[in-house]
Amino acid sequence: MSQYPLLYWPEVSPESNLIMQGRIAQAFAGKRVFLTGHTGFKGSWLSLWLAELGADVTGFALAPATDPSLFEAADVASRMTSIEGDIRDIQALGDAMDQCRPDVVLHLAAQALVPYSYRQPVETFASNVMGTVNVLECVRHQPGVQACVVVSSDKCYENLEQHKHYAESDPMGGYDPYSASKGCTELVVSSYQRSFFTETQNTLVASARAGNVIGGGDWAEDRLVPDIVRALARGEKLVLRNPAAVRPWQHVLEPLAGYLWLATRLLEGDREFAEGWNFGPEPASELTVENLVKIALDTWGEGAYEVRSEGHPHEAQLLQLSIEKARQRLAWHPVWDAQETIQATVGWYRQFQNGLRGAALREQCIRDIESYAARMRYDR
Repeated sequence: MSQYPLLYWPEVSPESNLIMQGRIAQAFAGKRVFLTGHTGFKGSWLSLWLAELGADVTGFALAPATDPSLFEAADVASRMTSIEGDIRDIQALGDAMDQCRPDVVLHLAAQALVPYSYRQPVETFASNVMGTVNVLECVRHQPGVQACVVVSSDKCYENLEQHKHYAESDPMGGYDPYSASKGCTELVVSSYQRSFFTETQNTLVASARAGNVIGGGDWAEDRLVPDIVRALARGEKLVLRNPAAVRPWQHVLEPLAGYLWLATRLLEGDREFAEGWNFGPEPASELTVENLVKIALDTWGEGAYEVRSEGHPHEAQLLQLSIEKARQRLAWHPVWDAQETIQATVGWYRQFQNGLRGAALREQCIRDIESYAARMRYDR
């Protein structure tokens, strides 16, 4: 049972739940995992989850980009081997991978912000495109790697701004430098799959495209939930630049569960899963920015906002993600709806605001992971 009184966790078929949990646990127990981007928001949560599964985790990333950061606040490094480095430096990356001798590579490191990509397009393309090239180049020289999952983004698709849920078969594209870099990332993965990770190779490579992720421990610049938390802390009105934009909001644990399950299928030797996959929410969780803010402020019990749209670079108004492929072929399903996601997120930040740090905060994250995992299901 969650510590948040607002949340209710319905029962899940024990057989359905244990199939997925059991196979993930069996796949990762004792495995050497090389994780890029482990100091980031998603990477920190994934590091903790992997450690709970009994994996031997080596992380490779730049120092945390924010202060505070989940990585430092929850002392995530205490559960893993942490190496500070830049994926644009292929020599340092290769040396770290040689040191780890991984069974599994999970590539999360990236420049992940759309507004920042307008200010620093060269850095964005270098990190997201050449960084991915470097990771895959190092992987193909590591004979022990059985599975590699490259994390991309739902923004990799050519967004036509239509009421359409983008599927894995839709063309890559991107208006802003960030989105374009993620489309390029997918092309890099496809090229390496066909050129190097063929049926004669033991390494299986897949890509994963997630929606807009929220959850406790994100303090990035120009992201909605961190902006809400900062405004509340200062007693100021939140400024919305794109209130009508629709996004596939999901809790951070949703795509992470998808990455782990996808990697599990690759570790089991299922070559048919060495493809691109969408991991997003149910359509009902695709809220506008303004609707999400209203729910978050109502859940928090205070706060206000105003709209100030002028002076901001272009961002897509409508972005929706199809998860039918993952639902039908991977038997993966979202767990938390939008209300549960926002409540869990607000609950986490309240704990942090009340002074939870270090081992106590780390244990709080682990309890959230356990609560989430108890709801996972494997439905064919």
